[in-house]
This record gives sequence, C-alpha cells and structure tokens, in this order.
Amino acid sequence: MLKIEDLVVAYGGIEALKGISMEVEEGKIVTLIGANGAGKSTTLRTITGLEVPKSGKITYNDIDILSLKTKQIVQMGITLVPEGRRVFPNLTVLENLRLGAFFRKDLGEIKKDLDWVYELFPRLKERNWQLAGTLSGGEQQMLSVGRALMSKPKLLLMDEPSLGLAPLIVKDIFNIIQEIHKQGVTILLIEQNANAALRIADIGYILETGIIKNKGQGLELLKNDDVRKAYLGESVVN
Repeated sequence: MLKIEDLVVAYGGIEALKGISMEVEEGKIVTLIGANGAGKSTTLRTITGLEVPKSGKITYNDIDILSLKTKQIVQMGITLVPEGRRVFPNLTVLENLRLGAFFRKDLGEIKKDLDWVYELFPRLKERNWQLAGTLSGGEQQMLSVGRALMSKPKLLLMDEPSLGLAPLIVKDIFNIIQEIHKQGVTILLIEQNANAALRIADIGYILETGIIKNKGQGLELLKNDDVRKAYLGESVVN
C-alpha cells in the first residue's frame, strides 16, 4: 500500500532521516517508535507532502506521491492525525468534524460517517455544540481522530495520539485505534508509548536518530531485550 525507499530528509545541513525504508501493508497496523528527535514526525510530514525530501521515494498503491500536493494526497485516501491535536478552537465540535469532510461530495455517506464517529466517541455527540477549545485534552484528541475519519481515509497516519493524556484516556484511545482498524482502515502509528503501540501493531519499526534500527512483529519486538532496555525499562513485565 505505502512504500518508503531510501528516504533522506534534511533541515539545513542536518539529516533528520538518513535513508530509511519501510512498508505499510494494506489492512495492517504498523507502528514506528523512537525517542524524541528520532525522525518519526518528519516521516509522517513527508508522506503527507508537508516536507520535501532530499532524496528517496514514497509510493502509495504504486503511485509516486512525492510530487503531489497535500490536498491531492488527502483525496487519495491518506489522512494525518497531527501531534498536539490541532483542533480549531473557535469552531464547534460539529464544525470541526464537518471540516474533515471538506473535499467530499457524497453527502449521504458523510452523514453515515458522522454517525460512526459519534458511535466511536459518544462524548463528541453530547458536546457537538461546544467550542473545541473548551474541551479537555482527551476530548480534543478524540475530536482530532474523528475529524480525520470524516475524510474517509484508507490509510490513517497518527502522530503521538496518546501524548499528554491520562492513563485511562490512553487506554480508550488505543481501544478506538483497534476498532477503527477493524472497520478496514490501515494505520501507521507514531508513538513514544512503545508498550501500548507494540501490543496492538502487526509490524513495528524502531527508529533511532533517522535510521531504522529494527523491524519485526509487534509482540516479538516487545520481547526483544534491546527494545525493552531502550523503551520499556528492564523492570517491565509482559
């Protein structure tokens, strides 16, 4: 579905990505984990056309997308849930959700997807009249995910969806990710919470300072001693 080959992205003279290669197969949950500054967000921003790489190739269903604008990439079925939620604070919950469907013309299907988002996030339905800026952090994250779903994505890119949230809300968010996946959406998940991400991922990649250091099935990486020491702590018990 999505294939990244030898991708190099530089800011000035510093390479944030140093020739990474990875794949996201259709129907899978793939996670990319790593510390701050490893290049995780840069990877997603490059996929969505927000960063221009120095070299390399990104294809989506065998189509080169590096020459496309972000609008075109979204219309192809790739949507980003950005780090930090990035909701429109002065618009209502419902207005934020409708903006997610900005490029769509299938009004009947938009209504069905809105109902689906409300089913996933009942609190959003209860608060659809409320300004997004007055929601709690967890509710804003739900809104950010719901807004992305309104674009009817085939591939959902998620950048640190659990960042800054209370443990109980984090559990809810990961349950929702699994439910979205069950509905046929392929997911590329960027996470610092390696434990939670690897538990639900089909495939995991470990990114360190712009280089892919390891790849494997999620649960296998969870048992890997190097991964445990670096991201989980030696005292973590599975």
